[in-house]
Amino acid sequence: MKKIAVFASGNGSNFQAIIDVVESGELKAEISLLVCDKPGAYAVDRANAAGIPSFVFQAKDYSSKEEYEQAIVTELKKYGVEFIVLAGYMRLLGPTLLSAYQGRIINIHPSLLPAFPGKDAIGQALDAKAKWSGVTIHYVDEGMDTGPIIIQERVKLEENETRDSLQKKIQQIEHKLYPEILQMLLTQGDVLNVTKARAN
Repeated sequence: MKKIAVFASGNGSNFQAIIDVVESGELKAEISLLVCDKPGAYAVDRANAAGIPSFVFQAKDYSSKEEYEQAIVTELKKYGVEFIVLAGYMRLLGPTLLSAYQGRIINIHPSLLPAFPGKDAIGQALDAKAKWSGVTIHYVDEGMDTGPIIIQERVKLEENETRDSLQKKIQQIEHKLYPEILQMLLTQGDVLNVTKARAN
């Protein structure tokens, strides 16, 4: 059973979805650590409630990105983490983390990348009066939501779509799709196998 770390900065709803499928046995993994850059984030409360250790930090307490990422890598190694799952983590990863876990970091983003990368993808889609948005799961590289795409699922925007209604639609997909793809990656370890399996 592979050991994973979840990185989150906020509410942690995707983190909770992963906790739930691990606890039910649907996802054969161990969540060994939560990494959070916001001490007051609700994701930390979720980790505490589930008995999952947390590494909580503030970037301003470190002299550089390299320094705090090295502190994160040290914690990941301490807990034997093999795979990193970003779930609403609002910081770009740097070379220190990327090199330590190359090809073993994935992220979920609430748009059909490359459309609407970065912050507030839901607001961006609404402002652009887009007809479609959705969910993208992708590998993480040094760019802003630019890594190789694993899978996407579309959501149609209605004429009267609101931020709240679109967010609910997207989260409904996220909470099902992320654990499902994570299970496939942890067992198969091949992005091509994953996308082919979903297409069939």
